[in-house]
Amino acid sequence: MKLSKQHSMYESDHSLFIKALKEKNPAIEEGQREGRSILWDKAPTPLDEQARQRESAVKQQAYVYQNKL
Repeated sequence: MKLSKQHSMYESDHSLFIKALKEKNPAIEEGQREGRSILWDKAPTPLDEQARQRESAVKQQAYVYQNKL
């Protein structure tokens, strides 16, 4: 039982660094949320728009850097 208590109190150097960084700069989490919303939190693309994008895609050769013979 002593062993599990020791492990439950352990914090890695990385965890301590992140905790200190967040205490030093509390706005960092808001910036992370804004960045996530820009890249990931988007409405799903409608099916008709997905079909239009698929149809308008330009076909690419298997190895794009090879000149056409």
